[in-house]
Amino acid sequence: MCGIGTTITMLPDVCGCSLMLTLPDDVFALVSRSLTPRDLCNLGLCCRNLHDLASSEKVWLPQCERLGVVPYRDVIEWRKGVSSYKALCHFLVSIKPLLGIWVHQNPELGNVVYVMPGFISAVGCRIIPQELGPLGLEEGPILWSPVFEVVSDFEGSAAFFLHGRENGTDYVYPGSLKKVERTCNVLLLEVEPQQRGSGVKLLHSKSFIHPSENEASRKICRSNSGVSLSERVMGQHATTVPFGRLAFVDRRKLLDTVTNQVRQTLPDAKDAILFPRLRRKEADLREDMELLYERRFLFMKICDDGGGFTVWKAGSEFPLHPSHIGLSEFRQNLDLISGCHASQTAADHESRSRKTLAEYVRHSLKYILRKSNSINSKRDLLRKSSSGNGSKHAQLHEFLKPGDTIGLTLHASTMKLSSYRAWPNMHDSKFALYKLPMRPPEVGQEYAGVWGGTFGWPPGRPSDDDKPGKALFLLLLSYEESQGQKLLIATKILEGTHYVLHPNGSAMFIVNIEEPSNDPFPWSTDEHDSNTLDDVQHAFTGEGIANGYGFRYPGSKPGSLYVINDNLLAFMWKESQAVLALQRLDLQEVLSKGERIPPLPPVSNFAYLTRSYSNVFANGLTSPRQNHQG
Repeated sequence: MCGIGTTITMLPDVCGCSLMLTLPDDVFALVSRSLTPRDLCNLGLCCRNLHDLASSEKVWLPQCERLGVVPYRDVIEWRKGVSSYKALCHFLVSIKPLLGIWVHQNPELGNVVYVMPGFISAVGCRIIPQELGPLGLEEGPILWSPVFEVVSDFEGSAAFFLHGRENGTDYVYPGSLKKVERTCNVLLLEVEPQQRGSGVKLLHSKSFIHPSENEASRKICRSNSGVSLSERVMGQHATTVPFGRLAFVDRRKLLDTVTNQVRQTLPDAKDAILFPRLRRKEADLREDMELLYERRFLFMKICDDGGGFTVWKAGSEFPLHPSHIGLSEFRQNLDLISGCHASQTAADHESRSRKTLAEYVRHSLKYILRKSNSINSKRDLLRKSSSGNGSKHAQLHEFLKPGDTIGLTLHASTMKLSSYRAWPNMHDSKFALYKLPMRPPEVGQEYAGVWGGTFGWPPGRPSDDDKPGKALFLLLLSYEESQGQKLLIATKILEGTHYVLHPNGSAMFIVNIEEPSNDPFPWSTDEHDSNTLDDVQHAFTGEGIANGYGFRYPGSKPGSLYVINDNLLAFMWKESQAVLALQRLDLQEVLSKGERIPPLPPVSNFAYLTRSYSNVFANGLTSPRQNHQG
């Protein structure tokens, strides 16, 4: 008998789960909107009847929609490619933490990867540093290149595909997706070992519920009590060595070896679309969907054929050697010296021209010798950190054994990272991308988000003195409290110049939004210009970046930020009257109208670790847009 106290009783046939089973499907679907996917899975474990009820399509469709990964129309379309809405919801839960902007410090022009929904997939697209025409963002498509895809199979499990280009051919490199942490802030490209007979699957778990250690321990034979939990779960009796504990040269060797073995070609890979383009005609959209279905079928065939794994053989030679890295760094330092000389001011050139030849040669030799000593020290450090010597790094034979099956993995991890003005401090030797903290606009923080634009005013209007191309700047605007002031900080994440002017993470301007500016905005004197001073909604006092004490430590000069409307800002340097015009960007829409260019080789395409001050993603083209169109 069920009841509350002693006054209310209910018949046995309507007690417990029976009461819930009497609800009409539509009513239960409405009630289930208040539950999470985990709650529904737990409910389905109660009994067989509740399992059938909690697995209803009417129950899981609202869950997919509520996640907000894709709009309702796309949820309906994506359902055609999976077994059920429950399977689709599982995949959406997996990829939701991946969506957003991921960056790396190198190259300094900008390494911005935007992860967005594709077609039953998540697609990582790199925005290429580039120049825009006089009409700015409205003139032509933004150039981008593919980095990776996370694709759902028929049951909602996720597979990882890295993109790359070798010897003029575009490839995909299949792998697996590790468990995605909900608060992940680092994407790691790794190699995962699998011992023969271990029965371990590297694909993402199909369950919404991750068993605790106690639950896992109940499934382990008591005869293995002398082995650690992780070893017993993995079916291994040796300590599992994380990929990140290997020396850099070993990690690079494994990544190069695996990508060389698992690469796959796809028909028309160079021109294939990865997501529906922004098309005005319904017929064009249907054509895109047909192409996406065909491409998805090819990906599923690769997964079914077991692509993505290779057998590790003992005695493999290292494709990289510490001395090669040292030589490369030495050449980069020499290039940097010449680049720094070329960027000096006219006064510096005059000063150097007065030096005698002997003084110049003596100074240069001292500089090169200092660099050589530094490089030799780095070379010794790398040699000590290789797997052949005992050190804090794990040795390669501890990570792998002959006969192990190895494959690529994408590991979305949560790490404790410090940051400065919204720019994360990054590890130099990890093959990783780092997530930018994004906050949607809200009351009191109306201008938070990603903005893009160029120098010059007014935006989108050509003039006689305009250059053929203007460098595209992408800025992340965020708020920060400092010394009792509420600051709006514009952090540079990409610039489209030929040679970098400001390092990644620089504050292009900082304004105090509680201090109004009285400086008037210098509107164009064109009589056809309808803009007047009344068009400025707000103006704030601040400082903009300037040439100061070197590349890493620029100075600042006074300026003002003008709010034309909620989607258009302009920062003006007071002394030079230079104007940086910005508009709010929807990166998914921008990329949907964009134009694809070839990627880099696979490992460098994911994380470019070499320090560079030029545009390495445009395949050596000095003007990506002009060369691509030509």
